[in-house]
Amino acid sequence: MNNKAAIGLRGEELATAYLRDNGYMICHRNWRNGRYEIDIVATKYGITHIVEVRTRRAGALVSPEMSINSNKATSLRRAAAAYLAQTRTQGDVAFDLIAVDIFPDNSSDVRFIENVIEFGW
Repeated sequence: MNNKAAIGLRGEELATAYLRDNGYMICHRNWRNGRYEIDIVATKYGITHIVEVRTRRAGALVSPEMSINSNKATSLRRAAAAYLAQTRTQGDVAFDLIAVDIFPDNSSDVRFIENVIEFGW
């Protein structure tokens, strides 16, 4: 699996499966509004989870967890605010990360990290 888009799609599929297997209901995948995008919106126990999926080939110079910089965090906050306003979502919101490593044999490692970014409303 060499194509960057194919690796990203594989990561999102693995992330969606992980969330479903762990009791989350998937509300949206690849939600877009103008220049804003959210990879996955899911709910569990009445909490809306805004989930960023970061996928890398195993052994990449930067891990998926380390690939979220302050500019990306700001963009994700704005996307979340647009989503919440457009869908009129109420209640608690969590901003989570699913980090995926894809190995040369096409196996994978999926890690779920809750509350990676504070919204700072």
